[in-house]
Amino acid sequence: MSRLDDPIEPLVTGLLKELGEDPGREGLVRTPERVAQSLRFFVKGYGQDPEKILNNALFDVSYDEMVIVKDIEFYSLCEHHLLPFFGRVHVAYVPDGKVVGLSKIPRLVEIFARRLQVQEKLTTQIAESLDQVLAPKGVAVVVEAVHLCMMMRGVAQQNSSAITSSIKGEFETDSKTRAEFMELIRHGRPSFA
Repeated sequence: MSRLDDPIEPLVTGLLKELGEDPGREGLVRTPERVAQSLRFFVKGYGQDPEKILNNALFDVSYDEMVIVKDIEFYSLCEHHLLPFFGRVHVAYVPDGKVVGLSKIPRLVEIFARRLQVQEKLTTQIAESLDQVLAPKGVAVVVEAVHLCMMMRGVAQQNSSAITSSIKGEFETDSKTRAEFMELIRHGRPSFA
């Protein structure tokens, strides 16, 4: 989309004026274009199909132990204030005849994070998508994040973070499986990374 075609740009120009700024001054001349490009990138997940991403990388495997991809970094926009929140996602599942390519799990996180979000919804969307496509014995997702809407405005808490989880199947019914997952995501980065 060219600069002249993006309907977000005049909205940003109007916003700058409402904030008391001069959109024609040197530092702001191209701000509407940059903001439009940034916003479109931040919400590109709306145009991506999570099931398609996962279905293109399913493999029949007789592995039935826990698979974990942890410390997946993400950035998202809070749907309430359009301010960033960011952090790490830890995903686990116990296969039931099918596994998904490991790189598809961070892609799945990215698809849902690149939408206007709340952390709770992000967490459940990742878990439900994996559960639906893989039909595993269990799925667990934990998201740890800091929210600029809490840091920069309102309660102005600089050192707080939020942790959410979505637990399904064996992770919900078997306390040993859940405890193993929680213990494994607690460990720091491996020394070889």
